[in-house]
Amino acid sequence: MSESIINEQEEAIKVDYEKGNFSFPEDYTYDAGTGLSEETVAYISKVKNEDEWIKEFRLKALEIFNKKPMPTHWASKDLENIIFENIRYYLSKGQKPSRTWDEVPDDVKETFERLGIPEQERKFLAGVEAQFDSEAAYSRMKEDLEKEGVIFVGSSEGLEKYPEIFRPYFGKVIPSADNKFSALNSAVFSGGSFIYVPKGVKLKQPLQAYFRINAENFGQFERTLIIADEGAEITYMEGCTAPKFETATLHSAVVELVALKNAKIQYITVQNWSNNVFNLVTKRAHAEENAEVKWIDCNIGSRLTMKYPGVVLKGRKARGEVLSIALANDGQHQDTGAKMIHLADETTSNIISKSISIGKGRSTYRGQVHMPKHLKNCKNNTECDALLINTNSRTDTYPAITTRGEGNTVQHEASVSKVSAEQIFYMMQRGLSEGEAMSLAVNGFVNDLLKAFPMEYSVELKRLIDMEMEGSVG
Repeated sequence: MSESIINEQEEAIKVDYEKGNFSFPEDYTYDAGTGLSEETVAYISKVKNEDEWIKEFRLKALEIFNKKPMPTHWASKDLENIIFENIRYYLSKGQKPSRTWDEVPDDVKETFERLGIPEQERKFLAGVEAQFDSEAAYSRMKEDLEKEGVIFVGSSEGLEKYPEIFRPYFGKVIPSADNKFSALNSAVFSGGSFIYVPKGVKLKQPLQAYFRINAENFGQFERTLIIADEGAEITYMEGCTAPKFETATLHSAVVELVALKNAKIQYITVQNWSNNVFNLVTKRAHAEENAEVKWIDCNIGSRLTMKYPGVVLKGRKARGEVLSIALANDGQHQDTGAKMIHLADETTSNIISKSISIGKGRSTYRGQVHMPKHLKNCKNNTECDALLINTNSRTDTYPAITTRGEGNTVQHEASVSKVSAEQIFYMMQRGLSEGEAMSLAVNGFVNDLLKAFPMEYSVELKRLIDMEMEGSVG
């Protein structure tokens, strides 16, 4: 292959590491102000012109949020830095999600053009939704999928237009009272995706949502519900960015997945939040008979991430899988993991977690596997591998595995390693700088998981790792 062709290919996949670090002047039609109260919730519900039952759902969730204490069993005291009264819970330009790119407001359009969203859509996506602060600015799906009955809209539009599908599952996978932050999301949720894939429909191309925080002191609370009917298949991808502000920003999403009999859902997340973001997300799936749910998760950036995707294996021979990569740099804590709840015979779960800690960064694996005694022939495999780059980096593993009954199998494997000085020296003797050698070692550590990501994302992840490794040596 000629050198010019190689250069062209490298340029085509080149990632701008700072592409998310920009913002536009604030110009909002609707602003709930700072602080959280019944008036805030009522304002959001009124702006969105919601039915009375949704408003009551929100107010009840607010009551739950106020009663629940902040989590104390998690490993970080950083949560004390979240001042809920300083957060802005709803900001919107008043736009409805546009079906054509030309109709999107100019500053919002420029934001997503700079992030490459229209280009990605043209290349390989079946549909895309782009959320700017509290509301979606753009939502579009290929016409052939609409003809097959696939629904891909924002959560508010789903509640309004498809209540007979949406409402039976809404808040059932993750109840408001599940934890303090699921209650917060239930009170002030806005944006997110609602997807329904009819029986037997198998999407060959992924759907994607992109969540962008533009405003300072802002909280983004999208809520996503995906339902794959019997025999349906879907891959959904989400990306997240925010500019680098000095003040704290909160991202607290709720994601509910429902895979009915023989259905398959694959949910891929690549986040690259700025270091001021508290990323506190609740994600869970229900898998019915012979259904399969796979979470593929990559966490880079944020000040603190607490995220534990789970699968409740409700039907016989259901399968659940979580593949996760977490990278914690200076001043960051990636507290991530997975939950697998076996509720039927012959169910299978697999958890593979890889974490990298750099400088004074801290990574934590927190997992739960549960198999009751009345179940038979269930299997779980859990692997937790951690890589420490510097002497001050830290990693912790907290697996909670409960298995009873006969014929159930659980295996757990964990490892902690440091980058070998001999390995780095060997690569430097062959012309690599110390930073390049370190990047190569880290990419090798996560390479088997990177293969699970679509090519466009795996290339970007490798380059993001290269960026994080710059200046990490010494």
